[in-house]
Amino acid sequence: MTADPSDELLDVVDAHDRVVGTARRGEVYRRRLTHRCVFILCRDAEDRIFVHRRAPTKLFSPSMYDMFVGGVVGSGESYATAAVREAEEELGVSGIEPQHLFKFLFTTRKHSWWCEVYEARWTGPVVPQVEEIDWHTFLTERELAERMAEWPFVLDGTEAWHRYLRHRSGG
Repeated sequence: MTADPSDELLDVVDAHDRVVGTARRGEVYRRRLTHRCVFILCRDAEDRIFVHRRAPTKLFSPSMYDMFVGGVVGSGESYATAAVREAEEELGVSGIEPQHLFKFLFTTRKHSWWCEVYEARWTGPVVPQVEEIDWHTFLTERELAERMAEWPFVLDGTEAWHRYLRHRSGG
């Protein structure tokens, strides 16, 4: 039996990403408490990007598309540890080594979380976690840009993608 994701304990952080308490994920989302997340852009041997549709059971943005794997950072967990854990769980791999790129605060009227963005290369097969990922493929950057105009992508992943492109170009 899978644990209820809304029961997961998270660190609550302030505007400077300092821990100020802990709360269950469900409460964090209900009360719009700022917490921590990791985003990992995964490329294959041909430099294509892993793109997926989130499972319909996800608490945040169910059935939407994303170009990052990742998720919340557990209470007491480091961003780097969470990046490896999330990438390995969602892709169904072992031994991935995400490299840190940058960090930003994502905020909307309903949500607030610090996002550490990583990039990783995985040249072997992937076996995506069915509880998290409904469908997947690898796309070139051009194909991804085309799909972003057609498919509903998650807001935080879209913001991270635009920041990634600026980061990569030195801007």
